[in-house]
Amino acid sequence: MNKSSNTFWHPASVTRQDRQKLNGHSGTILWFTGLSGSGKSTLAHAVEEKLYQRQCRTTVLDGDNVRHGLCGDLSFSGEDRTENIRRIGQVACLFVDAGMIVLTAFISPFRIDRQRVRMMVTKAEDFIEIYCDCPLEICEQRDIKGLYQRARKGEIADFTGISSPYEAPANADLIVDTGTAAVDQCVKQVIEFLEGRGMIEKI
Repeated sequence: MNKSSNTFWHPASVTRQDRQKLNGHSGTILWFTGLSGSGKSTLAHAVEEKLYQRQCRTTVLDGDNVRHGLCGDLSFSGEDRTENIRRIGQVACLFVDAGMIVLTAFISPFRIDRQRVRMMVTKAEDFIEIYCDCPLEICEQRDIKGLYQRARKGEIADFTGISSPYEAPANADLIVDTGTAAVDQCVKQVIEFLEGRGMIEKI
């Protein structure tokens, strides 16, 4: 992994373990991936609400929001998509080190990019890949922004699912049927998964 020259890692006097003890839960990345319109952002924010009610320390990194600032200089080319995910991965790792649960909602269409983020974390279990499984036709029906329609007309280049591929996870940690299941049901599935992993207490 590249790093700037003439820089040295400065260890923190307050450790990740200290922060997790204060927070009352472990830090982790919940990486929601899926097509545009598959319900990633909706589910991520709904899960965060449930975790907040349990007094968990959380934050959501949303694809569109991040491109308003941190990644505002990037296009949607394959190369820039990879850089987009790399930056998000680095930011997410900082939140994990702070002992927080960070929920990310990005299409992140390429398996290799998601795998690179998994490799960034200290422990493999710190990265939970959640596949929002929703058929393309349902995603298009939900498309209130009209992006799919524009992509099919050729007005948007490199649009995932139309002119650019989406590589579904081969071994997702959790698959959620966001195409037909209600949001509450999907949230319940994610929360029960975290409880089963011992990442949050069962109530």
